[in-house]
Formats: sequence, structure tokens, C-alpha cells
Amino acid sequence: MTPVLRYRRHHFLCSLGFEGKGYSDGFTANMAAIVMGQLRAAGGCATLIEVTDQADAICAPCPRRQGTGCAEQARIDRLDTAHGAALGLAPGDQVIWGEALALIRARVMPGDLAQICAGCRWHAEGMCEAALARLHAGAD
Repeated sequence: MTPVLRYRRHHFLCSLGFEGKGYSDGFTANMAAIVMGQLRAAGGCATLIEVTDQADAICAPCPRRQGTGCAEQARIDRLDTAHGAALGLAPGDQVIWGEALALIRARVMPGDLAQICAGCRWHAEGMCEAALARLHAGAD
């Protein structure tokens, strides 16, 4: 049985848009193992995720991690609040990845990320917006 993944609210959309870039080699390898090796793999849509407001599975090797928090905690809290409001998710909620994709498709429209992801350095890369467009087109 696969253990439950713990996810900060903003990591749902980060996982949708992930294309192999990250804050460090260790961070990128960890995120690739989770996103590409688990969530996007065959059967990955059944992966159970518990929403948290602390460092999670993605944060584990992040060079900015400080215990259960982040060196940029205020920015992370803003992102989590915006993403939680957009997705209707709060700490303690549990959702399988396939349901999370359906939530994203139903609640986040192309173009919404400019507001939801304000302050995220990866937004300017366009990866997440492209992934969201593919999700809405039925390609993901």
C-alpha cells in the first residue's frame, strides 16, 4: 500500500505544471519521483493526498525548508491561502490525485494562475499555464 502523501495546498497546481525544474538537484529529483514517478504513473490518479499547512513531501529536500516551515514562509502562506481558496481545500482534507485534477479542471480556468500564483517565481516560466490548458483540453 502506498503511503499517504502530505501536500501543501499550492503543490497541487505545482504538480500539474512540473516539468523537471526546481530549486536544487535534490529538490528536483524528489519532485520528479513524486510527480512523474507516482502521480503521473499508471494508477497514480488513485494516490491519496492529505492537505497540510507545513512542510510536505515536496518540501522535504528543499534548500529553503526550515523545520516544518520555509525561509520564505509569508510568501508560501499567501500561495497556500490563494490555492486553497481556488481549489476549496483546507489542511486536514484528503483527496485522491484524480479528484484533485477534477477540482483543478472545475475550479481553475486558464488565465486564473496570474492571480492565484502571484509571487511564485515559476509562474513566469509558463509551465503551469500550459499544463492547465492541456488539462482543460482533456490532454492530461
